[in-house]
Amino acid sequence: MKTASRRTLPKVLVIHGPNLQLLGQRNPSVYGRVTLSAINRDLQAQARRLGASLTVLQSNHEGGIVDAIGKARGWYDGILINPAAYTHTSVAIRDALEAADLPAVEVHLSNIHARESFRRTSLIAPVVAGQVAGFGANSYTLGLAALIGLLPHHPASAHPGRPKELRSRLRRGRRVVGLTSRRGKR
Repeated sequence: MKTASRRTLPKVLVIHGPNLQLLGQRNPSVYGRVTLSAINRDLQAQARRLGASLTVLQSNHEGGIVDAIGKARGWYDGILINPAAYTHTSVAIRDALEAADLPAVEVHLSNIHARESFRRTSLIAPVVAGQVAGFGANSYTLGLAALIGLLPHHPASAHPGRPKELRSRLRRGRRVVGLTSRRGKR
């Protein structure tokens, strides 16, 4: 008797960086009033609609984030990350993402390119497939949708309009696209 093979859901590791546990309270004029719990609920709902499963982690500690990324290979199919303040300072997180060799998308609630000059540089961007910034909580769901589309063996990754060579570059983690809102502090 032949058993039906069951396709497993793609697994995505979602990493929220430092101070994101304060969303809804900290600087709402920049980050909005949405809480991290609400963002996680929206992400879980989006993942179900897209046929993926999520593991969510929030850490204020660079080493904890680096450890999670380092353990992701072999367990997860992709990484969605908001490195928060570590975006601009962490070579360790950048190197961990590069070494993990998984498709990854960087997200930010605010438009980092329209804020203070020190926030305009991302050390993470060169080693991820793309960056979504400036759309508030929607940055996460937009980023998740983009990431799912990059994953091998997922129906969204077989988009006929996307050249095979581009899909290959995206899966290898090369940054080829970015999406940024004009909204944000100037």
